[in-house]
Amino acid sequence: MRYNVTVAYVLWLFSGLGALGFHRFYLGKVPTGVLWFLTGGLGMVGSIYDFVTLRNQVERANIEDAIRRGLVSYGGGEAPMRSVQEHEPIERTILKVASKNHGQVTPGEVALEGDCTIEEAKRELEKLAARGAAEMRVRASGVVVYVFSEFGEGDRNFVV
Repeated sequence: MRYNVTVAYVLWLFSGLGALGFHRFYLGKVPTGVLWFLTGGLGMVGSIYDFVTLRNQVERANIEDAIRRGLVSYGGGEAPMRSVQEHEPIERTILKVASKNHGQVTPGEVALEGDCTIEEAKRELEKLAARGAAEMRVRASGVVVYVFSEFGEGDRNFVV
């Protein structure tokens, strides 16, 4: 995670209860940070709004940062944001994710867990599927998932 909730609230507090917008600059919201700075947090109305929603703003900023850096794709799977050991083979990362997710893996989850891009993860997953180690399926939501049956996957949530 790049942004921290505690740091954001401390900046909110030390910027005159959000009136100077330091927390917005921290989260990369420079235009609204300038607006907050010049208007006293939109007459403190914006500052109060930020106090209530700051946790969600930090979470969203972390997700947007991960997407910008190519670590995760939006729209599938729930994967915790954490880094793994450097230079771990991508196949090992794929198998770890599959084991943790009952055999179901998306390229975004692999990219998030490993030191690779979504395209690299997709390429490796396609290679494993071509060798018969995994099966490509589509969730009802339209997300492509690679299934490793040896990790106890069921047939739920897939289009037949």
